[in-house]
Amino acid sequence: MSFLKLLPTIAVKQFIRVIFFLCSILFPLKMNKVTFASYRSDKLTGNLAYVYKEIQRTRKQQYDTFFLLKKFDFSFAGKLDYVLHMIKASYHLATSKYFFIDDYYFPVYCIKPRKGSEIIQLWHAAGAFKKFGYSTIDNSFGPSRKYLEHVKIHSNYSKVAVSSSEVIPYYAEAFDMEEEKIKPWGVPRTDYFFMKDKHAKVKNRFYEKYPQLKNKKLLLYAPTFRGKSHYQDQFECPIHFGAMQKVLGDEYALLVHLHPYIKTPVTIEPSVEQFVFEIKQDFTINELMIISDLLITDYSSVIFEYSLLGRPIAFFATDLEEYKSERNFYYDYQSFIPGPFFNQTVTLGNWVKQGEYDYQKINAFRDRFFDYADGRAAERLVNEIMK
Repeated sequence: MSFLKLLPTIAVKQFIRVIFFLCSILFPLKMNKVTFASYRSDKLTGNLAYVYKEIQRTRKQQYDTFFLLKKFDFSFAGKLDYVLHMIKASYHLATSKYFFIDDYYFPVYCIKPRKGSEIIQLWHAAGAFKKFGYSTIDNSFGPSRKYLEHVKIHSNYSKVAVSSSEVIPYYAEAFDMEEEKIKPWGVPRTDYFFMKDKHAKVKNRFYEKYPQLKNKKLLLYAPTFRGKSHYQDQFECPIHFGAMQKVLGDEYALLVHLHPYIKTPVTIEPSVEQFVFEIKQDFTINELMIISDLLITDYSSVIFEYSLLGRPIAFFATDLEEYKSERNFYYDYQSFIPGPFFNQTVTLGNWVKQGEYDYQKINAFRDRFFDYADGRAAERLVNEIMK
């Protein structure tokens, strides 16, 4: 990356540092202030939402909460708007005792945090699967060394919450930080998988919308996205829906949930419209996992959450070697995954229909990647941080 291309980034970084410095002089650090920040969504979702709810449940009178929720827009106007948004972010960074984020958050890497403040990273994915952060330096997906000379990504975290002790070394590598700051308290949003009352409600809502699926076995296909950008225009589904329907018959239905970064819908031919259903806005991926009987994915980290349910998982992809060279994994893919790997639709369909699933392997995978499987991750995290 050339220096000229980095000039806008360097300018914005200096701008944020100045605003943060001025706010640190003009305003006190508020010991009862908690801010939740994300560029992934305009709404409070995922780990941030569960931590917020826990604070409201147990410490509502002690803390004032603020939100910086703005989905990043890669257009020129969107980038300009985001620069203005960072003025607000700089103020909250300078005045918050606790500053929670759930992904990369640029303003955090531009400043020197005030003494007494804490920046807590609630990474959006459970476990450790695909490489990210410093583990991907200079490849097509990751940051360049030239960029890191000016912006030390994933710096300034006081603590990072992860699902298990098993993955601490990988997060330490990805964030270039000390292992002691990475805590296996659990992933707050996985608490949902232990809320049986909510599961019953979501199932009722699902079958009200799709009554024709009530007596069918539901397969959930949830592939990850490809590429570096947060928007993927093209997605060519490697599964041949017609061939799968022919193998499985009327007993099954396939629910398709594409990654939110994938903007184009999947192509569903009229001949399979009673077999394939693309679910977009009506149900979240967590809700669809509760509803489904079996998960089919490629390289998505949803396998960690799904293992909490103890249900079968199959892996399907036709670009494994290409994906390894572009992104790669922390583990050897073939020996790591808690289910069989396929690249032919008919073979996958036959495995599903035979029903000979290795539940012991799934449970062992769950125990490896969750130190706690108790539905109390948000409670544990808030108790530890806000002692």
